[in-house]
Amino acid sequence: MAQRYVRIQTLAGKLYYGLLHLDRRVQVLDAPPWLKGQPTDQEIAPEDYQLLAPCAPSKIVAVGKNYMKHAAEMGGEVPKEPLLFMKPSTAITAPESLIHYPPQSQRVDYEGELALVIGDRCVDCTAEAAQSKIWGYTIANDVTARDLQKRDGQWTRAKGFDTFCPLGPWIVRELSVGAQLQTFLNEEPDPVQSALTSEMVFAPNVLVSYISQVMTLLPGDVVLTGTPEGIGPLQVGDRIRIEIEGIGCLENTVAARQPSEMTIN
Repeated sequence: MAQRYVRIQTLAGKLYYGLLHLDRRVQVLDAPPWLKGQPTDQEIAPEDYQLLAPCAPSKIVAVGKNYMKHAAEMGGEVPKEPLLFMKPSTAITAPESLIHYPPQSQRVDYEGELALVIGDRCVDCTAEAAQSKIWGYTIANDVTARDLQKRDGQWTRAKGFDTFCPLGPWIVRELSVGAQLQTFLNEEPDPVQSALTSEMVFAPNVLVSYISQVMTLLPGDVVLTGTPEGIGPLQVGDRIRIEIEGIGCLENTVAARQPSEMTIN
C-alpha cells in the first residue's frame, strides 16, 4: 500500500502532519511533507487523535466541466480552455465530518472529484514542468448549492459555504492515470457517479500549468480537477461516499446548518 500522509489534531488540541500506519498509528512529521517534513520518533495512537483534512491550503482552485459527459448533463459544451473558479479555504471540512445544508438553498448537490496538492511554488509553468509541482493526490467533494449557482449567475456563493469542500482522508504521492472515481449515496450498491480520471478533458498537469499562468500556486494549495457525470441532490441525513482507486474513500453526512455551527478543518 502507498504511504498515506495525514493531518491530525490530538486530544490536547495540537496539530501534526504524519504518516498513517496500517494499524492507524500516526508517525509524526517535523513539517508538512511537501516542505520536506521528516519522520520523528513520536507516534500517536488511533484513540488519541482526530483525522482532519490532509492539508490547509491558502486557496482552492477548481475546474468546471472537465469531463465531457458532465458538461453535457449541465447543458453546455466542453470549454475550449479550463473553466476556473475558486472555493474559500474555509469551505474545507474533514473526513467523517458534517456537510451543513444551508437554509438559503433548496438544492445542494454532491460532486466527487480528484484533488491535487501542490508541493512547490508554481508560476508560469509549462505543462511538463507542472507535473513535478503536483506533490500528491486526495479526494474532494465540490458541494454546490445548484439553485444559487443558477440564480446568481456566478459561483462564489453556491460553492463557498462552510463545509462545502470535504477533503481527504489522506494524500498519496502516486496515482494511476486511469484511476476509477466513484460516488455512492446512502449505502446503495450502485454508484451515482463512475468514471476514469483519464476521461478528463484537461489532464492534471495541464490544469496546473494553466492556473499558474493566472495566479501563483503555493505549497499546500489544492486544485480540484472537475466532476464526472451523475451529479445529484443531497438531503439532510444523507451519507455520501467518494472513492478513488489508489487513494481510498471520503465519507460525510449531511445535516441542517445551524447559524452558530463551526467545524474543524
